[in-house]
Amino acid sequence: MKKVGYILITVGFLAGALISVLEVRNVQWGYFIAAFVFGASGIAIVRIIDKRHHRSEGKLSANLQTLRTSLAQIVEKMAELNNQKSSIHVYDMHKRIDASLPQAITAFADARQTIAHAYSLQDYADVMSFFAAGERYLNRAWSCSTDGYVDEMSTYLEKAQEQFIEANDKLSSLAA
Repeated sequence: MKKVGYILITVGFLAGALISVLEVRNVQWGYFIAAFVFGASGIAIVRIIDKRHHRSEGKLSANLQTLRTSLAQIVEKMAELNNQKSSIHVYDMHKRIDASLPQAITAFADARQTIAHAYSLQDYADVMSFFAAGERYLNRAWSCSTDGYVDEMSTYLEKAQEQFIEANDKLSSLAA
């Protein structure tokens, strides 16, 4: 059905383009509007199918599990990095961050819309505020590592861990 929607979008666009250049001074508005309706109905079909897919029970359950698992992994990896930061050379910390966190962060980010679908937009905002702050602090720690600023790197790693813990706690409280 989604393919039908994309076909309607394509046909509507091409027909509208063709109609608009056949007679430049005298556009056949009836045909042009029909082409527009084809394209708009294709857009509507694609959006409806996408919305159904994102809100299906199986997809919601799988994404919620992905969210919980990936955020727990992030918190665990942040704790490890904070515990080991005194034994890791400042110029190597960004390599450790790159090696241990991107997959979990990407998995969480890819599934994040599920929070709004499963709970509410406010719950989504609450979790994502902490998560985004954690990401920003982690990026700052990464930058401090590449520049050799030991104290700042340590501070931002701790702040990132705190924010990710808050995000995890908020997400866990939604499930309870």
